[in-house]
Parts: sequence; structure tokens; C-alpha cells
Amino acid sequence: MGQSNALVFLSSLHLRFTPPQHKSLDVITLFHKPSAAASVRAHTLLKQASAHASEHSTEDQASDHSHQNKVERTEFELNITEDPPTSDQLRSILEYIGAKRAGDVVKDAKDEADAMKRLRANGENFKRPVIVDWNNGKAVIGEDESEIMNLIRKLPKETGKV
Repeated sequence: MGQSNALVFLSSLHLRFTPPQHKSLDVITLFHKPSAAASVRAHTLLKQASAHASEHSTEDQASDHSHQNKVERTEFELNITEDPPTSDQLRSILEYIGAKRAGDVVKDAKDEADAMKRLRANGENFKRPVIVDWNNGKAVIGEDESEIMNLIRKLPKETGKV
């Protein structure tokens, strides 16, 4: 290939650099009611778990662990809201827990349609706490510590080189 042909060939190449993609954190939402003791306990547990995960990931990133090839961490973004869910969010929550449990999240609801109607009528019909892992399609109703910790433990672990 002559020099001018090589230049034409090189100029026709489209090189694209794609930086490595980092997985965004899973979002865990706590539908919270500060006046409810169960909700306060769930809030405290989630904040501690979030701080613990962040603390360990920072230590792993800042320290020299040349003897260690990989670190695993379950970091997540904690979203705390006192607002009731939107209709779409409630639909997702019911999908995650099963529509037969509609009455567990919306007071006196018999099914999904009834839950939607009751939520629209009064946001206070939504029972709190409800913890939702939107990325993985899971929800925990109430303050059961083992269920909440199980939800967090099942978050995909980000494994990376140190």
C-alpha cells in the first residue's frame, strides 16, 4: 500500500474511545412515617447499613490492599420519602409483593384496583414503612430487620480491582 493510500485508509477509520462504565448504585426507597415507631426503626437500620457500606468502600478505595485482588461491597443509594407512592410506584410495589397483599400496603384494599382507588382518595391510606429495591424488583413491608437486611444482602455486589 502506497503512502497516500495508507493516509486515505487511516483517515477513513473511525476510532472511538469508550471509557469504562461504572454501574450506578441501586436505589432503595423507604416510604417513611416519622411518627410511626416501626418506620423509625426501619429508617435507622437502613441508614446504618448505607453508612456501613459507604464506609467500607471508601476504606477499600483509599487503602493499599496489594495483598487483596478484589473487594466486594453492597453500596446503595438510600431515598427516604414521607410522600405516598405515585400510582406507577404502587403498581410496581404490588407487582413485587403480589397483588393479593394489596391490603398490607394500602389500608383495607382488596386488590390492585381498590388499592389505587384508596390511595388516590387519601395518601394516608398507604401503610408505612415500605422499603423498595426498584432495580431488583423487591419490597419489604414493615420493620422486619431480617427481611430488610436480606433485601440489602441480595443487592448485586460490585466487584472491582483495588
